[in-house]
Amino acid sequence: MAPSEQQGVAGLAREVEEFVASGGWDQPPQLFALVPTAALLDEQPELAGQLDPSAPLTPVAQESLPDGDLGEALAQIAWPDLVLGCALAQEIIVLPPDAEAELPVVPETDAERLRQAAADHPRRTEARLVAAVLRDGAGACVMRLRGAGKAEEPGDVPVDEIIENPELAPNLLEALKATLLP
Repeated sequence: MAPSEQQGVAGLAREVEEFVASGGWDQPPQLFALVPTAALLDEQPELAGQLDPSAPLTPVAQESLPDGDLGEALAQIAWPDLVLGCALAQEIIVLPPDAEAELPVVPETDAERLRQAAADHPRRTEARLVAAVLRDGAGACVMRLRGAGKAEEPGDVPVDEIIENPELAPNLLEALKATLLP
């Protein structure tokens, strides 16, 4: 994958994260279609003042995903040819690597119990993860760690920390790529 493709999809992931962040925390998972800006403006010229015509792709929010297993929901998605990529924003719990050993051992069929144990863990960090992929294979991830950064002044609320790395969620990137297959 060319560096410009990687930078492009990373920019789209950041754009989606900033859009979702503007709505605050405690949001359900949100899916976005990545469509050519020119095609979107051809279909909806009234958006001309709201979109950057020089941007090759524009994220378009989709209907909310159904409650339940995210993998099952993604497995039901097929995009039309006009959609050149997609992105998913979801809130997750992040634990330090050494804390995973403190979680209970549960069967794979009891994933909800494991999620609850992570959510109750004293060293958990709430985060928002955005994964974005393009049909050509480019992928990117952006994660906002809630209140994980240092406060600028004593007494200030800690700021959110942003991490960008395509390896943050390789399985999610693969699941999103599968939605783009013919």
